[in-house]
Amino acid sequence: MTDRERLRTTFGEDAARYHRARPAYPPQLFERLHGPRVLEIGAGTGQATLPLTSLGDVTAVELSPLMAEIARSHAPAADVVVADFDVWPLPAEPFDLVVSATAFHWLDPATRMARCAAALRPGGSLAVISTHHVAGGTERFFVDVQECYERWDPATPPGLRQSPASGIPCEFDESSFFGEPEFHRYEWERTYSSEAYVDLLLTYSNHIVLPDRDRLIADIRRLIDTRYDGRVVKRYMTQLALAVKASGTDRP
Repeated sequence: MTDRERLRTTFGEDAARYHRARPAYPPQLFERLHGPRVLEIGAGTGQATLPLTSLGDVTAVELSPLMAEIARSHAPAADVVVADFDVWPLPAEPFDLVVSATAFHWLDPATRMARCAAALRPGGSLAVISTHHVAGGTERFFVDVQECYERWDPATPPGLRQSPASGIPCEFDESSFFGEPEFHRYEWERTYSSEAYVDLLLTYSNHIVLPDRDRLIADIRRLIDTRYDGRVVKRYMTQLALAVKASGTDRP
């Protein structure tokens, strides 16, 4: 089993925490998307699924049965399917829009663009949404917290610092299946108590599998409570990459 295959299964270990801690996406992002037949890949617990249902009929594919159960409750209008999209049989009727929110990197890089194109009608669009932690918010905390990571996570590069939003590259798989993508970026901040912040950290796959996870989490909670009065602000940048299916790439 590859690291990608192993790590992508960790999110369902505590689906309730994931739904509670993970933030929603900027609502203005969804104003750029159009249905009426929508396929969502990697629905998680439905943070993007719910706003997508305002576009039309949504089929949402999710690997974890526990996360899919919450997504059905959170977005009851969607048809949530428990499956691995990499091998899921595509429906006979193609979709107008394929969306993957903070999940596209978990798909097989050798086949994901071809499969997304195969799921779309001619002229349909692929929307890849990614979320990045960028410089800003309580900046001093994110300098100080590196000491915690360097203490408990040997893979942490020394002196690691967050990049400004302008330093995050506009990435999209090069593929003959799609035209040139357009990129839209949204910066925003969220305030966390120490409890809410460590709750969020425990939804990240690299934290979930860390051998000294509990020591790291305790260290970070202590740092927030003792030096930052129990509250920190995290700055995010959410990126939407939107590309139209190229002509001549219909299903065989």
